[in-house]
Amino acid sequence: MRFWNTVFVMVGLLMGLVPVVSPGENLNASEDVCARTSHSQIYSNAVFIEEAGDVVGFELALQRSHHGSSVTALLYDYEGVPNEDGISLSGQILGRKLTMEGSWVRHLIEMPSKKEVVETRLVKVDGTIDSTRFRGTIKFKDLDTPIRVRLKRVDHIWMCKR
Repeated sequence: MRFWNTVFVMVGLLMGLVPVVSPGENLNASEDVCARTSHSQIYSNAVFIEEAGDVVGFELALQRSHHGSSVTALLYDYEGVPNEDGISLSGQILGRKLTMEGSWVRHLIEMPSKKEVVETRLVKVDGTIDSTRFRGTIKFKDLDTPIRVRLKRVDHIWMCKR
């Protein structure tokens, strides 16, 4: 019985060290990130998984040029470690067909040497878009299979929810 008491005390102490984020809470998004995406068309399938305490999915913050068919976007990938700055993409929209690409530059720490490693991954986004949905694929250079996504139009990126 003494063993289990010790376990419960240790678990309680560890739980006090884990930050708790509720689904409606701002996930440390800076005002700059929220301001940058405030005038974008946001498409998302991001959801909060309560059991894991994590947000998973993708978000696309799209800005169309005033003239022509060019577009720029920030792609947020919430799988694994979220990229809070977004992946910068650029491309074209012709009718409902959207095609974009960009590079995702990640700064990683190699263990046990603690040496910084810079990893660059080419990202391509292709699909169809309208005022309520984006349907298509996200292709990362080092993955053989594109990720099929269906994103619905939302008011803001997950990190800027209030």
